[in-house]
Amino acid sequence: MARRRDAFPPPDHDHAACVGRALGDAEALCVARGERLTELRRRVLELVWGSHKPVGAYALLAQLRAAMGKEQAPPTVYRALEFLRAQGLVHRIESLNAFVGCDRPDRPHAVQFMICRDCRTTVEVHDDGIAEAIGAAAGRAGFTVQGRVVELSGLCRACAARVSAPARGASPAPA
Repeated sequence: MARRRDAFPPPDHDHAACVGRALGDAEALCVARGERLTELRRRVLELVWGSHKPVGAYALLAQLRAAMGKEQAPPTVYRALEFLRAQGLVHRIESLNAFVGCDRPDRPHAVQFMICRDCRTTVEVHDDGIAEAIGAAAGRAGFTVQGRVVELSGLCRACAARVSAPARGASPAPA
């Protein structure tokens, strides 16, 4: 099934392979579960996986209109996204009200994301220690967890390097 995507992808990675793998996994899972991955659902999933950046429903709607050459109503996109979420094929990034593809659609799991605030690239991380710590804290508080979404905002390595690089032609700071 899906492969872990636990690091920010290098700029030259084969993104077409990510999309192809996600679509293949989705088709296999839907067949195994007796669900239909309709043309529209497949296209929405393909658009969500179009980059490693979260995409909102209205951006998806605009992309669908351009790709399919016909009008799509917002409820159509929302229904497709709800199906994809129910099947574990996409996750909603709560803080951005946007969606990313799930790299582990074959099993339920606690969701943890690192989101670059500069380039918006988002990586799904699977750290059982984080999930266990949340569960233990909730247990001590007598709290029943009904959803776990951990979102970390910061800078990916490439953006951090760009931000910390001295401006060209600038003189070094005095020591």
